[in-house]
Amino acid sequence: METDAAELLKTALQLPEAARAALADSLWASLDHEVDDDAEDAWPEEIRRRLQEIDSGAVKLIPWQDVRQELLNRLERSATILR
Repeated sequence: METDAAELLKTALQLPEAARAALADSLWASLDHEVDDDAEDAWPEEIRRRLQEIDSGAVKLIPWQDVRQELLNRLERSATILR
């Protein structure tokens, strides 16, 4: 199974970006999700809290291109481990 997963990942990484996004969305949707009924009500307060942290400088924002590159690096390392 591990080799199959590595091969699937290798093939998936060669897909165009939109196809990879659709595949990721489909895989995520296939997982069991237990939804907290109160989660929707909690989001406005969470958003306010996060914005306050950004505005106050308590958190450091990371540019998307840096985050994307780090995620791609981690994914590549994971693919190497699965091989």
